[in-house]
Amino acid sequence: MIHNISYRTFVYGTEDEGKVIEAINFLFPTSLPEKTITEDHFDNDILILSDKISKKRVTRDIAKFLNDNLSDEDKEIIKNELNRRMDDQGNLFLRFDKQEAFDENLKLTYSGNAIHVRIKIASFPVSKENAINVSHKIFNFL
Repeated sequence: MIHNISYRTFVYGTEDEGKVIEAINFLFPTSLPEKTITEDHFDNDILILSDKISKKRVTRDIAKFLNDNLSDEDKEIIKNELNRRMDDQGNLFLRFDKQEAFDENLKLTYSGNAIHVRIKIASFPVSKENAINVSHKIFNFL
């Protein structure tokens, strides 16, 4: 089971906010991101878009979307890196390429210019090992 899924991404001055929101909507179609404005080192505005999704039906739909839409290559990457992508509190960290998401392709990335996703896995007692075991039941590729 998933407690919640949160995401965060940045919209830089060279990017179109509407296109970044379209990319978010590809992964999270029911989400309405919160907007926060901050500045970089050169006093340029950076928009941060984020949300936390807790409804069980929606988190199940997102897990199914990931199961159905991740490439075999990306599934293998997550499987091989699961121990590094999961923290001791049961948070699974994934980054998805913004441009690929805008083009309606789901693609992992190591870049910082991404949609940063945190999936909080429900396990008791809370531990990395228990969260990994639960993840195997949620994601059909692990």
